[in-house]
Amino acid sequence: KILQAEGEKKSQILVAEGEKESKILRAEAEKQSEILRAEAEKQAMILRADAVREQKILEATGEAQAIALVQKALAESIVRLNNAEPTSQVLQLKALEAFEKAADGKATKIIIPSEIQGIAGLASGIKEVICDNKN
Repeated sequence: KILQAEGEKKSQILVAEGEKESKILRAEAEKQSEILRAEAEKQAMILRADAVREQKILEATGEAQAIALVQKALAESIVRLNNAEPTSQVLQLKALEAFEKAADGKATKIIIPSEIQGIAGLASGIKEVICDNKN
């Protein structure tokens, strides 16, 4: 009986140590699994942030190119207008067009020339241009 009890005791010890070792290995495996999941999520977040950054850069670059093209076209139109040696009536018409744009509801402030006669001259200049075009 003593030998049998001693054998059962050793058997239980071995079983307990095996269970202990098994739990430790499972815990370490779970820990590694969590670490790998966290690293994968971190990498995914970095990639998403890079994608957003790239998108913003591309949008900003596109907007900058569009602005540059508009400014270039505007500069070219000014050069062409100056090369055409416009009359004062044409310049007054251009000024009126600028006032039209300013008064289209999008502007919050309108600057009116200090000389009211300038506006009257503008109106008469427009009338002359229109009359000249009809003739």
